[in-house]
Amino acid sequence: MFTPSYHDGVIQHLITDVSEDDFNVAVGGQVEIIGWLYQYYNTEPKDRAFKKKKYLESDIPAVTQLFTPDWIVKYMVENSLGRYWIDVLQAKEDPRSSREIAEDFGWQYFMPEAEQSDQISVQTNADSLSQADIEDVTLIDAAMGSGHILIYAFEVFMQIYEREGYSRRDAAKLIVQKNIYGLDIDTRAFQLAYFSLMMKARGANRRFLTLDIRPNVFDVPESGELTSADFQELLQSEDEAKQLDYLLDQFRYGNEYGSLIQLDKSVDWSMITRISNQELDEGQLSLSSIVLTESQDKLREICAVGKILSRQFTIGAMNPPYMGSGKMDSILGKYVKKHFPNSKSDLFAVFMERLRSLTDTNGYYAMITQHAWMFLSSFEKLRSVLKADTLINMAHLGTRAFEEIGGEVVQSTTFVFKHQTIANYIGTYERLVNFDSQQKKEQAYLAAVKNTDVDYLYRTNQANFAKIPGMPIAYWASANLIHDFEVGTRMDELVDAKVGLQTGDNSKFLRIWYEVDNKKISFRSVNLSESVKSQKKWFPCNKGGAYRKWFGNYDYVINWKNDGHEIKNFNWPNGKQRSVVRNPSYYFREAITWPKITSGQFSVLYRENGSIPETAGNEAFSTDKNQLLYILAFLGTKVTNKIMRTLNPTINSQVGDFNNVPVLLSNGLKPIRIVKELINIAKDDWDCFEISWDFTSHPLLTHIADDNLSHCRSPVG
Repeated sequence: MFTPSYHDGVIQHLITDVSEDDFNVAVGGQVEIIGWLYQYYNTEPKDRAFKKKKYLESDIPAVTQLFTPDWIVKYMVENSLGRYWIDVLQAKEDPRSSREIAEDFGWQYFMPEAEQSDQISVQTNADSLSQADIEDVTLIDAAMGSGHILIYAFEVFMQIYEREGYSRRDAAKLIVQKNIYGLDIDTRAFQLAYFSLMMKARGANRRFLTLDIRPNVFDVPESGELTSADFQELLQSEDEAKQLDYLLDQFRYGNEYGSLIQLDKSVDWSMITRISNQELDEGQLSLSSIVLTESQDKLREICAVGKILSRQFTIGAMNPPYMGSGKMDSILGKYVKKHFPNSKSDLFAVFMERLRSLTDTNGYYAMITQHAWMFLSSFEKLRSVLKADTLINMAHLGTRAFEEIGGEVVQSTTFVFKHQTIANYIGTYERLVNFDSQQKKEQAYLAAVKNTDVDYLYRTNQANFAKIPGMPIAYWASANLIHDFEVGTRMDELVDAKVGLQTGDNSKFLRIWYEVDNKKISFRSVNLSESVKSQKKWFPCNKGGAYRKWFGNYDYVINWKNDGHEIKNFNWPNGKQRSVVRNPSYYFREAITWPKITSGQFSVLYRENGSIPETAGNEAFSTDKNQLLYILAFLGTKVTNKIMRTLNPTINSQVGDFNNVPVLLSNGLKPIRIVKELINIAKDDWDCFEISWDFTSHPLLTHIADDNLSHCRSPVG
């Protein structure tokens, strides 16, 4: 229940912040207001859950629920369901272009495809498409929330049915019965989606509520402790018992797995239906008969959802839940690792795989997700799976795609795949990352629909992604840059890039260098042996830092007394080591370094002998100093910044991305001479201020005559 203060806050939000149109059914406001109410209902539970290290089963609905902006819903549905029906019409020899058909339907968010070669433009499944019937087209949202996507899909289906000659009354019945499917693990979300669809159908057919038609939307059930033994008197064979136990096992944790449940074995659904509907022998009512009746009710729910999860659909469209693997409890975490090893890093990526498997061959699936899967190495296996499909369109949103999420951390993308390989297909990509609000992104997208010459719309062959190490979805990469990846020498063939140590508690082991006694710091140890001999406690630590080039960011020292004895023995209460000491043989060596976290330009610096790298300060090493300096010169160019942004445009620069940078080697020592000069200039600049441990005097003092300097110096003694 709402607490009074929270209830007042929601009402105040609805009065002051929610558009009047969200209440206006005539302009689609019915589903808008239901969605907003549901999201704000979950605000308090979400805030509580976010404070937890691990999410409980009961936390999942609240922390993963985010209302999808209306224009993105329209983008997904029009470019999947709408696109599929345009394919059907063209297969039936409709002479109009896809743009003309979309305009005729009023699908303003439909993005026409790029011009293709004759071989590509021929539909490989034209024969089956020419026979397609709208009653056979199906769409599923596997995490439907309050039903926003399903409601707009209803509207698009209605348009198509009417063009095919159906009455609105008949179309409403058929859409609910045959075309639209949805699943969720949240009972409240299911109820709202059910209600929305019923009201939508009622708007088209006044008698709909009396027709005894149930929408195909479900709250995924949980079998709990049920086994075949609970249905013993209804079973006819051992094989039936085995099949029933298999089905019940798959739904044991239905409230956590939801539509991720995969039925790998065939199930005799007619047998399951018979057991769940079989009437019990008449006689005196008993406790066992009541329990069996309740078990049958549960089995009917499992049967209905199981049938959905064991089939495929023409179209998939969803905004999946987001949850990193570190937040999953042991039950969900183990299930995801076992069944979705290619996408296990985050729940949104897992649902990308799952929705793909729920989509028919030659069908379309559309999603809005975080954009991390496009670039990060942890999703490379997922990208390898997805390359078997065809990326038709992508609106790369970046930050601020959702009004209620500020900041620069959550970055999103929405896209449409065709579940079919189309060799050399030219996909269309709208780069909206530089538009800084939800409204501006929508306006920019619509402008690109009307004018494909805008400078933020890209057309590229998906095959180009495989030419770049790690296969990032770098749709903006130029032909010249892709060629560099093909002919250049990989960075990891020239230098050794390494990740630094992780203390487990930086507040315990790290200090700014001037916070500790200088006499306890060894600034010049060049290897582990020297560090031990020095008997010092503190040593310089490379922890990344602010944007600089060539030299600087000597800020921190680390407690590495006696070869890091305290850090190496820093454990959790259960005895497990809390710290992670990586690559110690590289400690204290000269290196080139770049910060792990950066929101601006890629910056690289020379690091003198004497430091220990921490995880925020990545380093690369070479026994050939000239080669190290040559690489530093190359990395300091604008070209490298573009390459790094191509490999990974997120705020985290990984060692794996660095290793994939191509280097075009050339002869000559000029770059080395130049970079040495730049290092010296940057070092002089760093040492001009008190933050440097090599500081001697402020640069302004160099312009004061020697006989006047005494006035500027501190008195001695």
